Amino acid sequence: MKPVTAEPTVARPPLTRQAAVSLRDAGVRFGERALWAGLDLDVAPGEFLAVLGPNGSGKTTLMRVLLGLLPLSAGEVRIGGHVPRRGSPSIGYVPQQKALDPDLPLRGRDLVGLGLDGHRLGVGLRGRRERRERVDAALAAVGGAAYAHAPVGRLSGGEQQRLRVAQALVGDPDVLLCDEPLLSLDLSHQRTVTRLIDERRRVHDTAVLFVTHEINPVLPLVDRVLYLVNGRFRIGPTEDVMTSSVLSELYGTEVDVLRVRDRLVVVGADGRDHCHTGDETA
Repeated sequence: MKPVTAEPTVARPPLTRQAAVSLRDAGVRFGERALWAGLDLDVAPGEFLAVLGPNGSGKTTLMRVLLGLLPLSAGEVRIGGHVPRRGSPSIGYVPQQKALDPDLPLRGRDLVGLGLDGHRLGVGLRGRRERRERVDAALAAVGGAAYAHAPVGRLSGGEQQRLRVAQALVGDPDVLLCDEPLLSLDLSHQRTVTRLIDERRRVHDTAVLFVTHEINPVLPLVDRVLYLVNGRFRIGPTEDVMTSSVLSELYGTEVDVLRVRDRLVVVGADGRDHCHTGDETA
C-alpha cells in the first residue's frame, strides 16, 4: 500500500540549523507486515510534533526507533546528525504514567537521577556534586522538590509523572520523546505535564515528539502533526491534516472531523471515535 504523504507545498518550520530528528525513506516491518514505510521527516529544534493514530499504527514503534531500541527495516534515522543509540544523553523520554509498587525502595530523587546514569554503572566521585545539583534543579523545575525524598510508589499518579518529566529533562536533552505521557492523568495533571514540556521546548529549543491518542490537551502547542494509520501517513500543520477528507483517505472509510469551540472531535462512520476527544483543552 503506497503511503499517503504530505503535499510538497505544505509549510513547515524553517530549519535554520541541523534538524533535531531526521528520517529518510524510513520503514519498519514485522515479518510480512509493513508497519510504515517511506517516511521522510525533519523535526526542527524547538518544534512540537504530535504523533497521532489508532492502536497498532506504529507510534510507540517510532519512539523505540528514535531511542535506539529498534532498528529500521529500511531507510535512515538521525538524532542531531547521529545514529540513535540506547541511553543517549541528547534524548529525554517521558513514558506513559504507570502505577509503581508502593513498597518500591526508590525515592523521588533516585528516580530522577536515573535520567543521568540509569544506563551505566557507577558515578565518579568528581561527578557526585554536579549530579546532586542537576537532580535538584530538575526537581525544582517540575515542582517536585517537596517529595524528593518520598517513596515514589506512595506518590500520586500526577506526582510520579512530574518526576518522570524531571528524569527526562535532567540530562539537558536536545530531543524530548513523549509516549502517551497524559494517559490516566486527570485534567489538572494533564495541564501540568503539558506546561512543563512546552516550557522546556520554548526556553531550551528542545524538539518535542509527542505521541498521543488525544490531541486536544496539546492542540495549542502543536506545530505539525504526523498521523499514522494502517501503514499510511500524513504530515503537516494541524489544520491541513485534521480534516474529514484527509482522515477519510487515511482510514479508508468516512471520518468526520468537527471543531467544537476549541476542541477537535474525530468520529468514524461507525460512530466510534478514532481519536479520543477528552473534556477540554489544556
